[in-house]
Formats: sequence, C-alpha cells, structure tokens
Amino acid sequence: MATRNRTGPADAVRHLVVVMLWACLATIAAPGRAGVAAERLVADPPRTDGQAHPGLQTRGPIRIVALGDSLTAGLGLPEPATFPVKLQKALTASGYAVEIANAGVSGDTASDGLARLAWSVPEGTDAVILELGANDALRGIDPKVTRAALETIIQRLRQQHVAILLAGMRAPPNMGGDYAQAFESIFSTLATRYDLIFFPFFLDGVAANPALNQPDGMHPTAAGVDVIVGNILPKAEQLIGRVNQARQP
Repeated sequence: MATRNRTGPADAVRHLVVVMLWACLATIAAPGRAGVAAERLVADPPRTDGQAHPGLQTRGPIRIVALGDSLTAGLGLPEPATFPVKLQKALTASGYAVEIANAGVSGDTASDGLARLAWSVPEGTDAVILELGANDALRGIDPKVTRAALETIIQRLRQQHVAILLAGMRAPPNMGGDYAQAFESIFSTLATRYDLIFFPFFLDGVAANPALNQPDGMHPTAAGVDVIVGNILPKAEQLIGRVNQARQP
C-alpha cells in the first residue's frame, strides 16, 4: 500500500483519508468466524503431531507465492514478522509441508503486479495468494482497469494450473458510493466467475485499530499480522486442499 518515496502535502491528505477509510471500514460487519470455519474444505485434515501430511511429503512441499503490495511485503516490519513468513509458520505448525515466497512490492497496483507476474510467480508454483488492489483504490484508479489487471493475472495463473486464494479490499469512502460499489464488487465477482477461494477483506479485524497498526495508520504491526494470519488460515488450508486434489493421480 505504500507509495515509493514520495512525500509532501498530498501524502498528508492521503494519510488523513486512509485513517478515515479504516475507521469507516471497521464499522462494516465481517463474515462470522463460525461460517468461515464451516467452509473449510481440506483434503487432508490438520495433524497435531507436528508431522507433515504424507500426501504432501511424497510430492515435496507445496510452493505458494504471496503476490501483493506492501501489506504482503511487510513494510516497516522485520522479515520474520511479515505475512508470508508468519502464515508459513502457522501452516507448518498444523502439519502442512509448505514454502511461501514473499512476492510483495510496496506501492504496487494490480497493473504493476500483472507486469511482473512472469518473474514473481516462477514455474513450479502450486498456489498463489493474490493480494492486490489497495493502492488502486487509494489512487482512485478506474475500477475497470483494476478488474482487467486482476482478471488477466487470474487467467494466466489458471492456464498454469495454479490454485488461487483471492484477498479482497475495500475502497476509501471519499471516493463515493458508486466508486466503492464498482471497486469492491471486483473481488467477489472474479472469485465467483473463476471459482476462487475468497477472503473478502484482507485487513479484517485490523483496519482502524491503533493497537494493531504502525504509526502511519495503514500498515499492520507484527500483532496485526498475527490477526490477519489467524483470520485467513482456514482459507489457506482450503487452498492447500485444492492443491492436494490436483496432485491426486
């Protein structure tokens, strides 16, 4: 979500807008946790003995790429506190053999992610966690442009038989209701059209909470990342389930 080394009056205004944005988003009801848990579709249930599932071991670890912006990159955090590292640790603790590569670039829009897709998601990748769009909304980019970029990413990944977990984002309230509706519908529409595993709001439970965000009000602290990981973990397990199913002879 961070922009690349640009400071000035516009950034101060953007910061105020973002703080207002997260305050607004915090009032939006999120999906119930019980419902999320009930949606788990894992081919191999988590093990509690610290061992990896046999199905994963026979083919090697599942290779996941977290493709995103600064929320994925972990702006302002040490590497061990970033989202990809903490998610891999949580999945490993549940007995899954996974390797998660951090392909987050601060300031990237969906179009930027598309431009670097070929080298960000190398051959042999089993799954992608797609977290892009926050910077599009903050910059007021036409939702049609964002949607086209995300859809092209999804289409190319599907051609490579890569499983996808799509993380949604919300639009700043100052953009108006029409923009918000057009932007936010991008994610649910694409998830339905391409039968993707879908997590509606990446910052669910973290946005607008000062205790879980860095001083800029936009980027999670290590504790905030813990909340994100806990929320998205069932979806990550579902993603692994899809890879396992695809690996069946």
